[in-house]
Amino acid sequence: MTAEGFLEGRRLQMARGVLLQCIMGGYPPARFYGSDDGDLALVPDPAHIHRLPWSQQPRALAICDADELTGESSKLSTRGQLKAVIARYAALGLAPVVATELEFFVFAPNPDPTQPFQPPLGLDGRREEGHSAFSVSSNNGLRPFFSEVYQCMAALGLPRDTFMHEMGVSQFEINLLHGDPLLLADQTFLFKHLLKEVALKHGLRVVCMAKPLAHTPGSSMHIHQSIVEIGNGRNVFSDAAGQPTATFRHFISGQQAGMADFTALFAPNVNSYQRLCHPYASPNNACWSHDNRAAGLRIPASSPAARRVENRLPGADANPYLAIAASLAAGLYGIENELEPSEAIQGEFEVPDNLSLPCTLHAALERLKRSQLAKELFGKEFIEGYVASKTMELTSFFDEITPWERRVLATQA
Repeated sequence: MTAEGFLEGRRLQMARGVLLQCIMGGYPPARFYGSDDGDLALVPDPAHIHRLPWSQQPRALAICDADELTGESSKLSTRGQLKAVIARYAALGLAPVVATELEFFVFAPNPDPTQPFQPPLGLDGRREEGHSAFSVSSNNGLRPFFSEVYQCMAALGLPRDTFMHEMGVSQFEINLLHGDPLLLADQTFLFKHLLKEVALKHGLRVVCMAKPLAHTPGSSMHIHQSIVEIGNGRNVFSDAAGQPTATFRHFISGQQAGMADFTALFAPNVNSYQRLCHPYASPNNACWSHDNRAAGLRIPASSPAARRVENRLPGADANPYLAIAASLAAGLYGIENELEPSEAIQGEFEVPDNLSLPCTLHAALERLKRSQLAKELFGKEFIEGYVASKTMELTSFFDEITPWERRVLATQA
């Protein structure tokens, strides 16, 4: 849209079906988004109109809500779904607080998708081999790229907590500061967009796939969650003596009750399960533990005021609005129904059958499709539309034969 049209308040409309567009560009049948495929209004959030600092030509980006022409939020909008979950907390006098930890890879250009990704050439003329995890030194030649990333984050008002080299080859992690869930979802979305745009300027490729490299840790988007009372900001997970509260237990139990049904919302792509099938630090379970990274729900070591629950299931490929909405909705379900969690696990453990999660996209979609809890919390229209779109993506994947199949299976009698 032109700047003049935007400043005049001209309404921007978009076909309703676009909210269910699959990643290859196609759409499920029109019955999933209204047979007429009528328009939605894109309503800009005044707090999120940003001049894009990496663009030479003056350009701006506005984060919008997708609203029906009657004024209410579209049930197909993931941002609208998150706002609805936050409103349900507010009705109880509560406000969720979240933080996201986003991992990503920085690669050399990859014009041929049949070839593996490679790290960029370093300042010494070599490619990184995976020995730089948590290192304070680097020869990867990425300092100009990260310098511009930091500058652009500051220009967009994206505060950062810590930035580090992660375990994978040319893999990095940012921890965003905790705050309002909608704000953090917006910031996570903006940061991912920023990364990709700045990388292109520097001749690099940023990849937020859950598992872009074989034999290498995948990329997560861990979500840290706590709840405070509106007005006084008291963390309701801790009592006056600093001990865990019943609300804390109920929240954990709600997370456990929803994780299997919501796995397809946290792990939305075929590749997501490549990350989850190697369970260290990417736990595919609904167990909970005090400071054990093998548990899907980890309680980090902290002061009582900072007591929180870390959901370690979502990958970097997850939609931040939907992943945060699903995690918080599950916790609220546990609070409202006063559910009790399983026993905490510590050390090495076997995952009980009732706490294991789907391990393929097909299984996760089948679980989501049958879930009455998901339809109760997000609405039948959203869940059925989401499943339809993701099923198209899965079918597209099955239409291709992988190099592994040709290499290994072609020699079988």
